[in-house]
Amino acid sequence: MDQIDARHLLCPLPVLRLRKALMALPSGAQVELLATDRASWLDIPHFCAQSGHRLMSAEDLGPHLRYIIESA
Repeated sequence: MDQIDARHLLCPLPVLRLRKALMALPSGAQVELLATDRASWLDIPHFCAQSGHRLMSAEDLGPHLRYIIESA
């Protein structure tokens, strides 16, 4: 599973990095995204819903947020 470390990056950079990574992956591949920007809690699910990718999980781990996304 690929990992994107978007910690300490502000909106829209976590979503842009996720989008770029997903474009290079085949359908069904999974990506882990780590972010500290609390706006990503809304942005990542919205991006997935709009682009057809599947948000597998979203966790608030305290110092950062962790998302698992499956490419469409």
